[in-house]
Amino acid sequence: MKQRDLEAYHDFAMRRSGALYRSACLLTSGDTHLAEDLVQETLGRMYTAWKRKRCIDNPAAYAHTVLVRCFLTYKRRRSSGERPAVALPDQPAPSTDSTLKVTLLQALAQLPPLDRTVLVLRFWEDMSVEQTAEMMRTSSSAVRTRSSRALTKLRGVLGASGLAELIAQ
Repeated sequence: MKQRDLEAYHDFAMRRSGALYRSACLLTSGDTHLAEDLVQETLGRMYTAWKRKRCIDNPAAYAHTVLVRCFLTYKRRRSSGERPAVALPDQPAPSTDSTLKVTLLQALAQLPPLDRTVLVLRFWEDMSVEQTAEMMRTSSSAVRTRSSRALTKLRGVLGASGLAELIAQ
């Protein structure tokens, strides 16, 4: 890779890694270690695709699509349900409303991976139905149906007042 392209990739990776990490944390229901792995995998795939960057209209959207597909591929593996037995002494960063975030992450964790993915893309990333469908390689009607059903499940977990509070935030 040429030095100019390498610098452009490095700049891209530095600018987008934070946003990719936040999305990955939501997709994984707060599993920061898996989120870091997904971002690393995404940036690795972006590095190999960077040579043909001229074919990629929007590198940020392409990276986000790669992230979602890496997550869905990971969830399809049989080993994705394995969890380490020993708890690490990680301390969460202080935040303004941690109970709300914990409640949301716990509620998202109870949803199936595809439902969680639709909700994160549609409501956290503020993507259209068509963009979400393209990213997930499915139809727009499937995204609308899954979104509706996932919101119903989330209301059941959080209660109607809890969901209204989250949306108001």
